Amino acid sequence: MKIINNAAFWRLLGLGLSMGMLSACHTLPSEEYSDFTPLPATQRIMNQVKVTWELRDDVADFCAKAKGMGKEQAFLTPPLACAIWHTARKECTVVTGTKTSHTALGHEIRHCFEGHFH
Repeated sequence: MKIINNAAFWRLLGLGLSMGMLSACHTLPSEEYSDFTPLPATQRIMNQVKVTWELRDDVADFCAKAKGMGKEQAFLTPPLACAIWHTARKECTVVTGTKTSHTALGHEIRHCFEGHFH
């Protein structure tokens, strides 16, 4: 696991998202590249979050089990990544495969702040 400094992380994520949209456009549905309006701070599940990023070879199996997906659902739509948050501790773990995209990482980071949004 790797803990990332908040300010450095957001600079890196911003740079990565702008570059990632050009190179990963065929790997995720087009709606993942759409702009969105973040929830107001009062409606987020957390505003200051300690984010941990875990890389796993078994990301689909791990995330399916973590989210309580049944075997059929996990087989038909295996997760590419997931976010597991703990609001009382203000911590969130983003889990991705060893190869991922900036868009997938950004999507999971949004879960850390807004919880379930889809």
